[in-house]
Amino acid sequence: MRVESLSKHFVTLMFTTADGKLNWHAAALYFAMAAGVSGLLSTALLNIILGFTIVTLVADRKQFRLPPIWAPFAVFVLWTLLSAAASDKPLMAWPQIKKFYVWVVIFAIYALFRKLADIRRLLLAIVLAGTASALFSYWEFFVRYQRAQQSHQPFYNSYVADRITGFMSHWMTFSAQMMICLLILAAWLFFARERRHIGWWIVAGAIMALGLLLAMTRSVWPATGAGLVYLMWFWRRWTVALLPALALLVVVAAPEPIATRIRSIYRPDRTLDSNQHREVLRETGLRMMEAHPLLGVGPERVYDNFEQYYPPDAPHPIPSNWYYRHLHNTYIHYAAERGIPAMLAILALFAKCLYDFFRALRRPLTPDQRFAVHAAVAVVIGVAIGGWWEVNLGDSEVLSTFLAVVGSGYAALKQEQEPTLQA
Repeated sequence: MRVESLSKHFVTLMFTTADGKLNWHAAALYFAMAAGVSGLLSTALLNIILGFTIVTLVADRKQFRLPPIWAPFAVFVLWTLLSAAASDKPLMAWPQIKKFYVWVVIFAIYALFRKLADIRRLLLAIVLAGTASALFSYWEFFVRYQRAQQSHQPFYNSYVADRITGFMSHWMTFSAQMMICLLILAAWLFFARERRHIGWWIVAGAIMALGLLLAMTRSVWPATGAGLVYLMWFWRRWTVALLPALALLVVVAAPEPIATRIRSIYRPDRTLDSNQHREVLRETGLRMMEAHPLLGVGPERVYDNFEQYYPPDAPHPIPSNWYYRHLHNTYIHYAAERGIPAMLAILALFAKCLYDFFRALRRPLTPDQRFAVHAAVAVVIGVAIGGWWEVNLGDSEVLSTFLAVVGSGYAALKQEQEPTLQA
């Protein structure tokens, strides 16, 4: 009874107006904020909160605005549907069609967020959720280390196939989220107007950076570095000159198993590391593109067509761990699966974001606007580069976080047209 009373009091306090009516706008705003964060915690939670976001957004009845990236997104959706219709098994496309539900995140944030303070709260909440996930990953690392010791296995051999995942189900997803959170935090430290408790935020950044290293996802390391180079260039250009020395220090001083993982970039172990695997997957995808340039093999049809397009000069029989449902490359995978126009739509979406944000940065902006816009640019750069080695936007958890940051950048720019709502 007491819990029920507290919940009613919370709803009354947060979601009602002075005359006692339900404030649908406040409810939609908080659900949209929760949706932007929940992808770092649980896919099930994200889907539930998105449902509440849609209901409250519709009930709000305020003027609905399409985010500026709506055109490339619409092309991507349309081409996915066309590819599904032309597929030999159209019903198999349902998981990919269902994933468009996650895009509600950017539509809700762009429509609802009208105060820079709310945008700042959302982005910092994402960082806090990422820090919690990184802290949990430390426990996972300890458990895996103990397991290797007890089974008398070389730690790297046992760990590389079963790495830390934080709150997620796969280390690729976890690593991409750590990258996004680190880039948001760096943008806040470099550009925001008000930076309270800065020491604690630096500690949070160190926690996530170590989590990113321990996950040993090589593809995310250069993507994160590229985003950081961008931010440092616009903050203090001379700091970019320090990065080569820092990278060399990491390579020389890195402890095991991180040192072994770094060496695997240029000296891979063919039985453990995926370098050759990725090359063969790219070639397989290119063969699919050549055979089906317009509509691809169909959403969710890469796996079943893999053997048909597998290169004849690649290792035979096909190693069991190479038989993937995706091609570990956003651009080749979407082109092979849905056709080259679908891939071009994703590239156009990235280009549209960068064009809009760079153009805005040439105008006078407040520090908080610059923080949100720079964070969005850095995240777009990181996700775009990371997409060469992984279908990162294929993960709902990564996609929702990416959309939350991009939506925040666009919402911050709306303040130029609505200056009275900045407080």
